[in-house]
Amino acid sequence: MSNSSFPTEFLLLPFADTRELQLLHFGFFLGIYLAALLGNGLILTAIAYDHRLHTPMYFFLLNLALLDLGCVSATVPKAMANSLWDTKTISSSGCAIQVFMFAVFIPAEFYLLTIMAYDRYIAICKPLHYGTIISGKTCVNMAAAAWGSGFLHAVLHTANTFSFPLCQGNALDQFFCEIPQILKLSCSDASIRKTGFVVFTACLLFVCFLFILYSYVQIFRAVLRIASEQGRHKAFSMCLPHLAVVSMFISTGTFTYLKPPSMSSPSLNLLLAVLYSVVPPAVNPLIYSMRNQELKDAAWKVMSECFSQAINCLSSAYH
Repeated sequence: MSNSSFPTEFLLLPFADTRELQLLHFGFFLGIYLAALLGNGLILTAIAYDHRLHTPMYFFLLNLALLDLGCVSATVPKAMANSLWDTKTISSSGCAIQVFMFAVFIPAEFYLLTIMAYDRYIAICKPLHYGTIISGKTCVNMAAAAWGSGFLHAVLHTANTFSFPLCQGNALDQFFCEIPQILKLSCSDASIRKTGFVVFTACLLFVCFLFILYSYVQIFRAVLRIASEQGRHKAFSMCLPHLAVVSMFISTGTFTYLKPPSMSSPSLNLLLAVLYSVVPPAVNPLIYSMRNQELKDAAWKVMSECFSQAINCLSSAYH
């Protein structure tokens, strides 16, 4: 490959070489993908259907479900297809689309988690001013800022990644197109660009992390001052799911990009990528609904009505 060339396709890292394990991985990804589609789709339907859930907290949760669906759809379908059809290739245009989608949804999700922490902070620490501070217009503006920031982040990094020729082959040490892996194939020393990408992203996420940390310090201080046990339980039920999602998101993502080079290996890279990009979209609906009775009731109501309609349709067809 010449120094001025760009590959027409990339080779993704397979999960296994044997056909049996490839089919096993296909089944695993199919299960994860269906769980993400069902869980997030149910949250979207329940929030849209139940007028009691038309509040700022659930509006942000609806946006989080949309981002989770986008994130898992950016990588998992291609991974399933490769495992099922025993292939490893992805076109350069498909790779660019995958990079762009992933670079939109992951940062936007973290920005939205930061906004959700602020929403919980206002709800618990300044409840009398909640309606004034977190108005409907403010909610829309903050959600739009999260999506817009993710889009801008994706445009900058996708354009930067694909703006120079690659001459170190076309094999990526990951099951999807990831920016650091593509930069490794650069003709020139891409360490500066890779470091710039990691530092730029880490700085933005670190600022968000500090804001989330400050919010929860203030929240827990306020919760511990609540006299009634029922009030403390309700406050913790509102905050603990969000804190669990943030912790999982930050820990896996941070370790993925900041781990020492001596710890890097293809199998570990695959495992970490699955943990921070595939598992969260599937488990987030479970985490958020586990301690939220309103959301569980709305979801059960939606499922019951869908089941009843399905039974009625079958009965009509039978008769």
